[in-house]
Amino acid sequence: MGFIGSGAIGSAIARLAVEAGHQVVLSNSRGPETLADMAAELGPRASAATSGEAAAAGAIVVIAVPVKAFPHVPAASLAGRTVIDTCNYGPERDGPIPELDNKSLTSSELLRRHLPDTIWSLTITCMGVGCANSMSGGG
Repeated sequence: MGFIGSGAIGSAIARLAVEAGHQVVLSNSRGPETLADMAAELGPRASAATSGEAAAAGAIVVIAVPVKAFPHVPAASLAGRTVIDTCNYGPERDGPIPELDNKSLTSSELLRRHLPDTIWSLTITCMGVGCANSMSGGG
């Protein structure tokens, strides 16, 4: 499984995936070297890579990034893959996005427009990181 975004939500889901026996490839906007400690903590089934490499790593890719980062999600590398969208719009973090502010689109619809050639799954968007961490034994 690939992970584009390895913050609180992405890392909690990665931990659950490793515990379930999956290989995970973590990525973030700061580069793989910043994820070395997390990958080591998750064990031999985890590695760190670029977002493009994480996107290509498996048939399933978890997207766990701020909405403002959608343009940086590697759409071409995700073609044909199942995407799990965990993203939520936060205007205080993401800045104003008119289509979301006027409710003409949801954040998932906005991401889907950026990733038209993917198989889609919307999930976990209302689960707090505390819940995800308690499920995985992390945090």
